[in-house]
Amino acid sequence: MKELNVRFESSISMLVSSAVPEGKGVSSSASVEVATMSAIANAHGLNISPRELALLCQKVENYVVGTPCGVMDQMTCACGEENKLLAMICQPAEVLGLVDIPSHIQFWGIDSGIRHSIEGADYGSVRIGAFMGRKIITSIASSMISQASSNSNGHNNHEHDISLLKTEASLNHLCNLTPHRYEHTYVKNLPESISGEAFLKEYKDHNDSATVINAKRIYPIKPATTHPIYENFRVKAFKALLTSSPSEDQLTALGELLYQCHYSYSGCGLGSYGTDRLIQLVQEMQHNNNNNNKSTQTDGSLLYGAKITGGGSGGTIGVLGKNYPQTRQRITQIQKRYQNATGYKPFVFEGSSPGAGKFGYLKIRSRDVSQKNKYMDADRDMRV
Repeated sequence: MKELNVRFESSISMLVSSAVPEGKGVSSSASVEVATMSAIANAHGLNISPRELALLCQKVENYVVGTPCGVMDQMTCACGEENKLLAMICQPAEVLGLVDIPSHIQFWGIDSGIRHSIEGADYGSVRIGAFMGRKIITSIASSMISQASSNSNGHNNHEHDISLLKTEASLNHLCNLTPHRYEHTYVKNLPESISGEAFLKEYKDHNDSATVINAKRIYPIKPATTHPIYENFRVKAFKALLTSSPSEDQLTALGELLYQCHYSYSGCGLGSYGTDRLIQLVQEMQHNNNNNNKSTQTDGSLLYGAKITGGGSGGTIGVLGKNYPQTRQRITQIQKRYQNATGYKPFVFEGSSPGAGKFGYLKIRSRDVSQKNKYMDADRDMRV
């Protein structure tokens, strides 16, 4: 706890027990970090906000474990609430609010059985590629400002262009660049990939303290840069659609955004055979139901979209569907078909629970162990 100038004078014994399965892309490492940090903080009387606790947990992941993850998982575990989606901006971690999941919509997770890992080279190289892309974009913007200034003719539209370029020359996060500006000004100038050696020679550094560029490695630039720019737009559209009036068009648009996200992430090299197969099964179930909906008692489809979750490269897909009993039957059918194809029966996640900030903590006090009847008194005031 050196960030908070806290020193622990005595050692502690800790038992870690988690119901979140490991390696399935459902934030198992973040959940253990947040629960552990929450228990330690409350055991020592430290008042740490959920947001600050999440940021400390990310530091543990980045600098102790050595994994260059973002902060989304830790923020969700710390700040999330039951039956709500957490709206946030990872710059570095600002909560915008909570979005109620409409009663006619339900989400499921289906595990591919392929162990998810963000320690692997793929995740790290894509992250580095995104930071390289940002550095190239800011360099392009700076060069265009110099050229525009030398050719200035005093027109207002010219001044407007320079103003945009100045903002983009100091771009801190790719998601703050709009898709239309990216397409109009930068995408044509980005390389598909670049070697670490060539990048370092031209740009010196990628300004990411959590990763180190390997001079001998080839990094993806264009797909890794494109994804966060468009993903930010998709997330904003998804949030707006969730709060719109219930309709078949609403569900179809939400599902399409999930599919776009999945294929964009896969385009970065973070997909897997198992998750792609599950997405295909969701699409088949969706389209078959659309073709046969005249013989059912429900209008339209039951499943509408799906995407890979977490850091990708295996793990779990998230599925969106109508909150009907028949939809759960479709999920079970996907589970069985995947098992028949792969020999692995996927775990299905459903339901919701509060994050650490909302849940609080449980304090467990032991009574006199010399008593004949030993027991533990659990009061709802300390999480362990």
